[in-house]
Amino acid sequence: MLQRMQTIWLLLAAVFSFLTLRFPVYNGNKLVNGISEYNMLSATSSLFLIILSVAAGLIALIALFLYKNRGMQQKLCFAGLLLFIISGALYYMQIKSFAEGAFSLWTVFYFLIPVCFILAIRGIYRDQKLIKSIDRLR
Repeated sequence: MLQRMQTIWLLLAAVFSFLTLRFPVYNGNKLVNGISEYNMLSATSSLFLIILSVAAGLIALIALFLYKNRGMQQKLCFAGLLLFIISGALYYMQIKSFAEGAFSLWTVFYFLIPVCFILAIRGIYRDQKLIKSIDRLR
């Protein structure tokens, strides 16, 4: 069902979610036993971040194939947004442990995930509105 715009947004959300497993969000120096050590923070840095990233990607893929059940598709998109918020809090706690550092260029992938989910929710809502208006004409 690629003619629906939310399908593309959900596919992009899944791709960006899985890309956070590979590319770092934050780079910097961490103090380990008094020694400054260079580290990269990605979703693979913590078990919870791995679980949340994979779950957000799987939720987007599952919602992608539920195009006939728009209500469930919308609920799954909201669940994906909730997972993004939780993973954002975990990233924030991990970043606080760095002595110095900077956000990576790949952080853009991470912040595009909620944008794609929100645009997908908007598209699903428009589809629901269109179906309701067609049902009134019958």
